[in-house]
Parts: sequence; C-alpha cells; structure tokens
Amino acid sequence: MSAPILSALLVIPVAGAALVALLPRENAREAKLAALLTAFLTFLVSIPLWTQFRPGDIGMQFVETRAWVPALGLTYKVGVDGISVLLVLLTTLLMPICVLASWSISDRVKDYMAAFLILESAMIGSFVAQDLLLFYVFWEAMLIPMLLIIGVWGGRRRVYAALKFFLFTVVGSLPMFVAILYIYFKAGAHTFDLETLRASLNPAGDAPLPLTVTAARWCFFAFALAFAVKVPLFPLHTWLPDAHVEAPTAGSVILAGVLLKMGTYGLLRFAIPIFPGAAAEFAPALISLAVIGVIYGSLMCLAQEDMKKLIAYSSVAHLGFCVLGMFVWNDKALSGSILQMVNHGISTGALFLCVGVLYERRHTRLLEDFGGIAKVMPWYAAVLIIVTLSSIGLPGTNGFIGEFLILLGTFEAKKVPAILASTGVVLGATYMLWMAQRVLFGRVTHEENENLGDLRGREWATLLPLLFLIFAIGVVPNVFLHRIAPAVEDYNRQVRAAIHHDQERRAEEKSRAEFERHGGARK
Repeated sequence: MSAPILSALLVIPVAGAALVALLPRENAREAKLAALLTAFLTFLVSIPLWTQFRPGDIGMQFVETRAWVPALGLTYKVGVDGISVLLVLLTTLLMPICVLASWSISDRVKDYMAAFLILESAMIGSFVAQDLLLFYVFWEAMLIPMLLIIGVWGGRRRVYAALKFFLFTVVGSLPMFVAILYIYFKAGAHTFDLETLRASLNPAGDAPLPLTVTAARWCFFAFALAFAVKVPLFPLHTWLPDAHVEAPTAGSVILAGVLLKMGTYGLLRFAIPIFPGAAAEFAPALISLAVIGVIYGSLMCLAQEDMKKLIAYSSVAHLGFCVLGMFVWNDKALSGSILQMVNHGISTGALFLCVGVLYERRHTRLLEDFGGIAKVMPWYAAVLIIVTLSSIGLPGTNGFIGEFLILLGTFEAKKVPAILASTGVVLGATYMLWMAQRVLFGRVTHEENENLGDLRGREWATLLPLLFLIFAIGVVPNVFLHRIAPAVEDYNRQVRAAIHHDQERRAEEKSRAEFERHGGARK
C-alpha cells in the first residue's frame, strides 16, 4: 500500500496551524518560522506527486478511501489525476512563498500564519476530494481564513472588501449545496462518491435518466453559478478588484494563484461531467461570457491607476481564456486551459509580489507615484519585465503555450469566439507594457524614489522559484503537458460521448412523448 501522501498534505498544515496557535502571542518570529517550516514541509511531501505520477495511467492516482458516515453514504475519498496534480503542486509551492512574503506582518502574527495554513489545507482538499460532499466541506472551509486575511490584515477598506467577497461566495455556493442534496436523492445510489454519481446520473444503454431535462439544467446552473463567482466570470467579477486591492500582498498572491482556480477546476471536475447534456446547452452562453470577460477585463486594465487593481482585472481576462478552452470540447484547448490555470498562478502571483516590493518601500501602488525605477532598482526592473512578458504570453515564457493552445483548439472548433478572444492578447500586451513603461522607465519624477533599495534576499527567495517556472514551462512545455494530455483526452472522450448519448435519448423521449400524445388524440 502506498503512503497516504494526500492525507499528509491535508493534515500537516492543520497541525502546523495548531502549533502556531499554541505559541505565546509575543513570539512573532517563532510563529513565522513555524509557519514557514510547515509550508516547506508540505511542499516536500507533495514532491512525489510529481516524481511518482504515472502520466500514461488513466484515472485517479494516489487514491485513499475511508468510510466517513456509512449510513449516509459519505466517504473520505481523495485522489489526483492529470487535471488536478499540477494545481496541487502549485498550491504547495506558493504557500511557503506567501509566508516569506508576509515577513513584515507585525500585527497578530500567529493568527495570520494559522489562517494561511488552514487555508492551504482547505485548498488542497478541494483539489483532491472525490466525494461531492467532502468537496463542499473543503470548498466552504476556504471561505473563513480568506475572509479573515482580507478583513483583518487588509487595507483601509478591508471590511467592505471582505464582506463583499463573503456574500458573493456564500450566495453563489448555497444553490450548489441544494443541488448536491437533490442529485443525492434522485440518483438513487445513496452516495456522494463522484464516480458513482456520474454513472448513476448518466446511465449507459437505454436505462431511464434520473433527472428530467429541466432538473438537469437547474442543477448545472446551480453548480456553474458557484464556480463562475469564484473564477470570477463576467459579470460576477465585481468582488475581485476590491478583494485584491485591500488584501495583503500574500493574500493577493494566494487569491490569484490558487483560489480563483477553484472556479475553473470546479466547472471542469464537477459541473460538466455530472451534467454533460446541460453543459452542452449552456456552452454557447458560457463561451460568450468568457469572451466578453477577456475583452472587458483587458479594457478595464487600460483604465486603472492602481497597479493591484490593474492586475486584478487582468485575472478576469486570463481566466476568461481558461473557461473558453473548457467548453469547445477540444483536446488542445482543454490542455491549454489546464496549463494556463497553472501559468496564471505563477505569473500573476509574481506580479503581485513585485507590486508588494514597491508598496513596502513607498506605501503606494499608484502608477503616477513611480517612474524611472529601473535606474535605482535595476534587478527589480529586470524581474518585472520578465514577469510582464510572461503575463502577455511572449514565446519562450509559460504564458505563451497556454494561450496558444486555447486559441488554436478554439479556432478548430469555433472560429468566431477564437478570433474575438485573440484581441485579448493584443490588449494584454498593451496594458502590461504600458504599466511597466510608466513604473520603470523615463526620469525619476519623485525624489522619494531616488534612494529605493533593490531586491533583498527574502524577496529574491520568493521570486526565483516563479522565475524558474516561467522559463521551464515556456522552454519545455511537454514535460508538463505530458502529465495533462492523457487525462484530457480521456475526459473529453467521455464528456463528448455522454453529451451525444444524452442528446440521443432526450430526442427519443421527446419523439415517444409526441407520438403518444398524437396517438392518444386520434383515439
């Protein structure tokens, strides 16, 4: 029996949070060190997910199953496949980076560190859960620590931003919980096991479908709403700029790097496979919203003066690409979508770290307060340029291959959305290079910027791993796509077959109902 790696990844951060909570309040440095060691240990434990993962194997790996509440059909079942393994590794990598980026935190340090560690466990749990109710428990568990991180350690309008984040997430999630309970009873399997539910709700052959067309549509809508809020998909994105602007630097890194991926991952893992017929019906609407998000988010970036808000709106555009790649049922587009989730976490996380470096020195994020920074911070300028080029998808960086595969696959399936979405690439280059030009180049217009120190050791430690991945994924993308592609091919094959089968049986049921109605009328 293999070691319970996934359970260890769930337990270690919680144990570390408990240890941090037991430390005396005045031991702030010890709390930071304990949190850093815990996060780093979690990352080390996650490495076998990369080294021992078998890309050629279809299905879940590192699976652990335990009875939870047998009377109700609840199981503790966790596992990863090519769709989720990179997202788990991204989470464990970003957490020690976030702890290091929080070294300047001085208020209620142990509470802050404990909140981050609990958040890490909940995020990993959401990616590995293979029981629908277990997933929902982890999904909701993420809410409280993130709410505290924004609301306690955020900026001037932190309470407003935290409450907005909370209300959007809760209102979006409650319909999903109702839908989970509904399909539990309608499926007849008396289990929340994801694989069993999928088979029960989409039976093979001529077995009757447990859900009516209308019920399947409403259930898919409930799931899609919860995940669209988290993405966030236009027009449900309005909580994101406020949350990013008010969150501390590490909060913005983990929010952009991991939490937003919960929405795209949820659509991919739960909403589409459980309700394939309804997903196919809603696909044109979701593709349209994704394309609108790409263009709208990019245009909003051009109107921003706050660097954090600009990067926040860029996330709306980047994740619009990810959603677009999911609903065209194309292997290239879906592979690009999954890789782009990881790329966005790396590039946007690095961008927020770069903004945090300037904010710690100047306590401002306004573009007008900078200019000529490259003269006094040359290493910082080099890093920001690299990360900016990664974000706009320059060939040789990680951002290129993800967006290229999404647009190529979408163009093969649906040409018009691909052409419209490609305008986001041009706009992305415009607003990101415009930001870099205003911050880095020209003359130093504010004397406060004359003596800014360049990158320090701790700041290099947070940025170097991300810089390495920017070039590693950009130069040898097949190392990463090799783990994604087999799972994507199997996933799309199953979803396309389920959609076709669902449409055929719905058509047969409709024809039978019409025949019986007309036959009854003649009699």
